[in-house]
Amino acid sequence: MNYQEILDKGNQVLKDKNIKSSNLDCELILSKVLNKSREEILINLNNQISNKQKKQFVFYLNKRRKKNPISYILGFKFFWKNKFYINNSALIPRPESEHLVEETLRNITNHKSMRILDIGTGSGCLIISLLKERPNCHATAIDISKEALKLAKFNAKLHHLENKIKFFNIDIDKFNSNKYDLIISNPPYINKVDLNRLDDDVKLYEPKLALYGGITGFEEIKKIIEKSSKLLKYNGKLIIEIGYKQRNYTAKILLKNGFFINNVCKDFSGKDRCLISTKIKK
Repeated sequence: MNYQEILDKGNQVLKDKNIKSSNLDCELILSKVLNKSREEILINLNNQISNKQKKQFVFYLNKRRKKNPISYILGFKFFWKNKFYINNSALIPRPESEHLVEETLRNITNHKSMRILDIGTGSGCLIISLLKERPNCHATAIDISKEALKLAKFNAKLHHLENKIKFFNIDIDKFNSNKYDLIISNPPYINKVDLNRLDDDVKLYEPKLALYGGITGFEEIKKIIEKSSKLLKYNGKLIIEIGYKQRNYTAKILLKNGFFINNVCKDFSGKDRCLISTKIKK
C-alpha cells in the first residue's frame, strides 16, 4: 500500500464520522507515523508503507475517529511563533488566545523589565510566548492542576526559560505574593449550558477544569479580577480572555474593583475576546 492509498482510506473513515478536517488530519497522522513532513509525503505519494507503519496509522486514525483532538494525537501544537508539547492535562492552545499575547506585547516595550503573573498557565504557551519576545521580563505562573504544571515546566525547559518562570501549584484564592506589573489570564469561562453544547473533540477530551467557569461562566473571571486588584501595582495592567458574550458583565466587575478599561480586543471573527484594563485604585 502506498501513501496515496492509505490517505484515501483514512480520509473516508474520518469523513464517515463527519470530521471536516479529514484530509488534513490523515496527512498529519501519516506524517507522525513516518516521521516525515507533510510536504515530503505529498511529493512522494507512490512510496510504499510498511505493515508496521500501517498498523500505527490505523491506531492513530481510530483515536481521531472517536473525536480525539488531532493535537493530542500529534502531541504538539504551534502557537504564536513556537511549538508547544501538549497532552490532555491542559487546553489545546487556540489562535484566539494569540490576541492575549499580542495585546500584552503592546503594553511592554522591548527592553522593559516587568514582573508578570500568568493565572491558569495550562501548557504555558502564553507566558512562554511573551518571555521569548520580552527577554528582560520575569514571570510567575500558577495552576491548580499538577499535571498541567508539569507540562508547562516541560515547555519552559524546551524553550530555555526554566530560570525565568517560577511555577506554583495553587489556586488564585490562596496565592499571595509581591506586587506585579502585569497579570494575564485565560480563565475557564464556559457556563453550564454552553459546556454541554461544545463539540465532542472539546467536551470529551479537553480538561473540564480548564473550561468550566461555573453556572454563569463568571465564577473564575470574578475571582481573578478581585484577586488581581490586590496583586497588581498601581497602574498595573490586567489582560484577560473572555467569552464573546461576557464583555459587559466583566467590565462591571472590573470597574467595581478599581480598574479602568483601556480596550476591548476582538478576535478573528469580530467577537469580543479579551479586555485590557489598568488598576487605578490605590
